[in-house]
Amino acid sequence: MVTGSLRAHRCRWRAGPPSSSPVRRFTIAPDRIRDGRVAFDRAESRHLRRVLRLKPGDTVIAADGAGHDFTVRLEDVGETVTGTVLGVARRDAESPLRITLVQSVPKGDKMEAIVRAATELGVARVVPVTTERTIVTLEPGRWRERARRWQRVAKEAAKQCGRGVIPPVDVPRPLGEFLALDEPAELRLCLWEGAAGQGQGGGQALPFGTTLTQSLPPTLPQGASIHLLIGPEGGLSRQEVESGRAVGWRVIGVGPRILRTETAGPAIIAVLQSKFGDMD
Repeated sequence: MVTGSLRAHRCRWRAGPPSSSPVRRFTIAPDRIRDGRVAFDRAESRHLRRVLRLKPGDTVIAADGAGHDFTVRLEDVGETVTGTVLGVARRDAESPLRITLVQSVPKGDKMEAIVRAATELGVARVVPVTTERTIVTLEPGRWRERARRWQRVAKEAAKQCGRGVIPPVDVPRPLGEFLALDEPAELRLCLWEGAAGQGQGGGQALPFGTTLTQSLPPTLPQGASIHLLIGPEGGLSRQEVESGRAVGWRVIGVGPRILRTETAGPAIIAVLQSKFGDMD
């Protein structure tokens, strides 16, 4: 188990032998670290062996996706690459702000771009939802396949940007089902083009809508949770917005321009991280 590995190697952490090139970093499942040894999966083994052409004795970093970096010395570079754990360190690259992006599923491959950007910007979780105007329709099994693909995108994005934690990507569910859960959060924001302060073209502004900056409190407690709801290409319906407001969501706009669904989430996340998180 990972916990055992942490106990066994915490006291002898070291950065590994000096090298003229940067140490390569990989993300692995926690159950592949056992009794002080690491076994890479088939895809990572192939990458280590055929693409990077690493040899026994080379040192790599294996991140377990839960915030721990294991320094590993490779020993067997065969079909399954294995190595010995030299030490472990906690990777502190997570935002103090826990943002959950509730993203209406867009058409095409836009969701992959959204998941990638959201991961790089430090979200804690991505919840895909279907809405009245969602264009994509799939059987439940196909939605699970999509979720697995988006999770792989999050894994690769976390690896690329140096995050120690991979944000989970849920299987898509109806928006109403998610709203009914009434998950607790210090702040719940619903972007809608009909909100006050939003650009023209979204219909008559709701009297209770406000701008993003007006809706944000001066401060939030450490570790605060924010839920952010973004609609699909056609936007959220008025009924969906009213349903969200009924359970505590603040309806917001972001200025005179209408943002695409793939732009809106990352743009607002960046603002939130700058004000409350770790983007200085």
